[in-house]
Amino acid sequence: MLIFKIFRASEWADLRQKRSTQGAPVDLADGYIHFSTLDQAPETAARHFAGDTDLMLVAVETDRLGAALKWEPSRGGALFPHLYRELHLDDVVWAQPLPFESGVHQFPPGLSDER
Repeated sequence: MLIFKIFRASEWADLRQKRSTQGAPVDLADGYIHFSTLDQAPETAARHFAGDTDLMLVAVETDRLGAALKWEPSRGGALFPHLYRELHLDDVVWAQPLPFESGVHQFPPGLSDER
């Protein structure tokens, strides 16, 4: 199953350069890297990246993360994937821009949570 992380362009560039990351400032503050499922990702974008441009949508296969991936309650009690280790560039299945048009982040058409 694929889960998704939204990175600002600078955060994505940093991951590509260093080949691993502890995440964005919110991840560092919380002690884990926040991810979203396919169904959760649009609301995550709207809540936490409202109006932000120059974002990257990154897909990660849950099987690659092992026991460091925990599913924990968050917004409204929904279970969200949280990663309790560094994210490695090798964990990433794909990444692509997440454009912001007409006041909404435009997720890729036909996006699936299957690899």
